[in-house]
Formats: sequence, C-alpha cells, structure tokens
Amino acid sequence: MEATNWVLDPTHSEVHFKVKHLMITNVTGQFQVVQASIKSDDDRFSNAQVSFTADVATISTANEQRDAHLTGADFFDVEKFPHIQFAANHFNAASGKITGDLTIKGITKPVTLDVEFAGVNKDPWGNTKAGFSLSGAINRKDWDLTWNASLESGGLLVSEEVKILAEIQFAQQA
Repeated sequence: MEATNWVLDPTHSEVHFKVKHLMITNVTGQFQVVQASIKSDDDRFSNAQVSFTADVATISTANEQRDAHLTGADFFDVEKFPHIQFAANHFNAASGKITGDLTIKGITKPVTLDVEFAGVNKDPWGNTKAGFSLSGAINRKDWDLTWNASLESGGLLVSEEVKILAEIQFAQQA
C-alpha cells in the first residue's frame, strides 16, 4: 500500500500552551502559524511519520507586552531561533502516545505526548479529514527557557512546567 500524505487544516486546528503565573493562575498562549504533516500507510495511522513546525514570532497570549518578552532573548530569542519543531520517531494512534524530538532554541530533547485519535471522516465537500487531540507537559528549563523572578512570598513568577494542548485536524492529500 502506498503511503498517504496528510496536511494540517489550519482553520480547524489550534495549538495552545499553559503556564502557571504567580503560582495561582494559568496564562494561556498559542502559535498563530503552524505547519504539520503526516505520512501514513493506513487510515489508523500505524507507524505514521509526523512533523510539526511553529513560527515563534506568531506567539499570542492576548498581551502584546508579554508576547514581546516571550519572543525576546529572555525566552525564545526569535531572532536566532524563529521556529519550534517536532518530529515524531514513534506514533501509532492506537497506542495513545506520540514520541519524538522537540527542538526549541536549537536544543533537541525527546518528548512523549498523549494523543487521542478521533477518527477519519469526509466533510460535505468530499475532503477526507482526520482528527487528533494532544496533551502533555514539558519542563521549559530543558530548552534553556530559564527567565524567572522570585516572589516575595516564596516560589517563582513563572512555572517551569508548560502544559501543551492541541486540537488538530488533517486533510488527506489527493
């Protein structure tokens, strides 16, 4: 069987992150421009090849000042490192896990995320789509995202744990 190519449907996909702020609430952000693709031998996505790229300059937390800080040298340093990339080295939709290499600021580390495969369906225009939900967490310090400030009451301004949440829809390529 010939491999099938799938590309991200950006109008039906979103990639979010959550980081604890002041140790009491979460700040949510997202990347506005992402590209992703899957190459699979079947529609169950057994041993599929998955790649993902986010344009760091499009980060949005609904606060321009914070977004400027995040794209600057204290965090992502977008001038030197404009993209975040993920390449799966093991993905089988039935397993509920995707494992791969995440590259941020030129540092590549392995990560495993939970994945829920929602299935394949055709839209009213005859396009075949596949849906996935992803979740997991990383420690931002592993990728040299170390800026922080100590709080008077103890603890840190920004949590080291970053939660990743994504709702992703792919369109099958003809």
